[in-house]
Amino acid sequence: MEKFFKLKENNTTVKTELLAGVTTFFTMAYIIFVNPQILGSEFGAGMPTGAVFVATCLIAALGTFLSGLLSNYPFAQAPGMGLNAFFSFSVCGLMGYSWQAALAAVFISGVFFVAITATGLRQIIVNAIPISLKRAIGAGIGLFIALIGLTMDNTGIIIGNGMEGIPPVGLGSFSTPSNLLMIFGLV
Repeated sequence: MEKFFKLKENNTTVKTELLAGVTTFFTMAYIIFVNPQILGSEFGAGMPTGAVFVATCLIAALGTFLSGLLSNYPFAQAPGMGLNAFFSFSVCGLMGYSWQAALAAVFISGVFFVAITATGLRQIIVNAIPISLKRAIGAGIGLFIALIGLTMDNTGIIIGNGMEGIPPVGLGSFSTPSNLLMIFGLV
């Protein structure tokens, strides 16, 4: 372990790395349950939730192991909730594409991404984006994921206000046991 991961050189120990791994797992474990809800939602993609659950677990484990073994960096990998919500609610839900057609588009975009990475064009594009915009994108995605989490059927913290116009959402009840548990868990 010491030779392969260079623990002393990186000023860490097996115990520290194991504790960090367990902490990271519990921080990201929500993805195991939320991803099948988003991709299997009747309002969105309609994918088989059991298959999405298994695929989420397998690909997150494979990506994390490969990241650690090939790069020696402790990066956990998992499906991106912002893109999955866009895939489900916008591409499949609003635009009406089947999840199979949407997955074909994801495959094509993956091929395109590999091509621009291999040619060096990706690095040029990334370097052209101002740092303030990079930070704003991260904050925006985080707020979008929070909005999705707070509006899911099993939370109800944010609800549709039944009116067209602005704002399209309102606050739900803070007195139901499930909402109190959710707020406690969030805190």
